[in-house]
Amino acid sequence: MSSEQSRRPLARLVPGGARAARGKLRRRLSAAVRLVAALTLVGGLYSAYAPGVGRAEETPALSAAAQHGKELYDTSCITCHGTNAQGVQDRGPSLIGVGSAAVEFQVNTGRMPLARQEAQAQRKAPMYNEKDAADIGAYIQELGGGPQLPSAASLDADVKQAQANPETVAHGGELYRVNCSSCHGFSTGGGALSSGKFAPTLQHSTNRDIYGAMLTGPQNMPVFGNNQLSPDDKAAIIAYVQNLNKNSQSDPGGWNIGRYGPVPEGLVIFLVGIAALVFATLWIAGKS
Repeated sequence: MSSEQSRRPLARLVPGGARAARGKLRRRLSAAVRLVAALTLVGGLYSAYAPGVGRAEETPALSAAAQHGKELYDTSCITCHGTNAQGVQDRGPSLIGVGSAAVEFQVNTGRMPLARQEAQAQRKAPMYNEKDAADIGAYIQELGGGPQLPSAASLDADVKQAQANPETVAHGGELYRVNCSSCHGFSTGGGALSSGKFAPTLQHSTNRDIYGAMLTGPQNMPVFGNNQLSPDDKAAIIAYVQNLNKNSQSDPGGWNIGRYGPVPEGLVIFLVGIAALVFATLWIAGKS
């Protein structure tokens, strides 16, 4: 067999192999196209029937009050409490979850912004008015949620109603003596605690100040949630405290000695009486 005849079968095999390779490539491309089309169809259906999933992670827009509060926060609070109120180590705690109630209490009583790091934040003249404090509170509320104070008008109405009922005031006195007097004193004058801290006097506190303190537990004070003291119980305690503060403006018994109770009053009477007796005895002895 000549060499030309031996090459003819090879010539016929080569074109057939190329066609097989091209067919295999087309099948692979077709499968890839079908897979992409299927994935696109499934993704489109998922997006169509679950529209909220893609937007759930988007940061919601702040309200106008919260936006103004953020501007104030970035001016006076961000140094200690950090971006997005996450807190800064050794400077200030996170504010996520404290709610607007804690912010309004701290800002309206002048405790925040903090003048300096010390054992306890002191009450002072507030830097911001009540509207600005409410706006900062709205910003923190929208960031992380938390307890909120009732409106001033609503709370004042509840306290006034409680003050009109002597039984409610008496109930508030019982609750105060059980939950508050060990730190704030029986006459709301405050008292010393450990490590340079203290329970402040309540004699200059407003209704919202007292309610906010019970709701948020500032400093060493425990939190009294609505499951421990209901809003009516809180109103009764405030009514009792404000009645004490109102009656403390007059002293029918004489010198109040700081209203620290019968023990210091008795001690002063004892010391003054003993001193008077000693001088009287010396005077009589000198005359005789």
